[in-house]
Amino acid sequence: MTEQPGVVVTGVSGRMGQMLVREILAHDKLRLVGALERAGHDWVGRDLGEAMGAAALGIAVSDDALEVFAKAQAVIDFTAPAATVEFAALAAQARAVHVIGTTGMTEEDLQKIHVAARHAVIVRAGNMSLGVNLLTQVTKQVAAALDADWDIEIIEAHHNRKVDAPSGTALMLGEAAAEGRGVDLDEVSDRGRDGITGARKKGDIGFHAVRGGDIVGEHEVLFATGGERISIKHMASDRSLFARGALKAALWGQDKAPGEYDMLDVLGLKG
Repeated sequence: MTEQPGVVVTGVSGRMGQMLVREILAHDKLRLVGALERAGHDWVGRDLGEAMGAAALGIAVSDDALEVFAKAQAVIDFTAPAATVEFAALAAQARAVHVIGTTGMTEEDLQKIHVAARHAVIVRAGNMSLGVNLLTQVTKQVAAALDADWDIEIIEAHHNRKVDAPSGTALMLGEAAAEGRGVDLDEVSDRGRDGITGARKKGDIGFHAVRGGDIVGEHEVLFATGGERISIKHMASDRSLFARGALKAALWGQDKAPGEYDMLDVLGLKG
């Protein structure tokens, strides 16, 4: 491809949306071609730059996904499950790479994403950072090396506006631990302990969510047994790292065959 791929950002008024816009504008291999918001939002129809409190960019914020996707080679989407499912079908129709950072999706949502991926590239990840994806690989390896006498607990912390729990990253880590141990996460997941719960069930993988202030994202995987503990942790202090990962995924997907991928594919960490 000789021309820089054009990117559309969905949910552009949000914190991640605006961060993505700034990162794309500073990028030397991507160009911003569209900005999307929900119908009725007060940014719709306004110049994106002016809406963000800066100089005009000559790009009007739209509420017509099909129209803006038609001129894009990539769509970057950190919104909500219902919107993401709709965008997946439209991005596939436009044959645009769909980079999904949305979390909290149901099995039904994921099945619809799977259908859309038959026609276009979809890169979906609970977390776009290199560090977290390395943590995922390490978690899988440690879980594979330790037997069920080692309890696994996943503790995550985020800002007070996050609406889903456990976080997508925590679930990604849980899946990695379960895969390493050779079990189904749905069968061993233990969440939200409260009251007289009884002793911890051997082999369970526990989840704990902290919500407060402006925490960008912290994830710890704790392996504990009699007399010793292993703790591996990732802390994010700047949300721009997620935006940069998403842009890397948008570029990586340009020459790939239709299908579902994740950041381990993008970063070459699989295998």
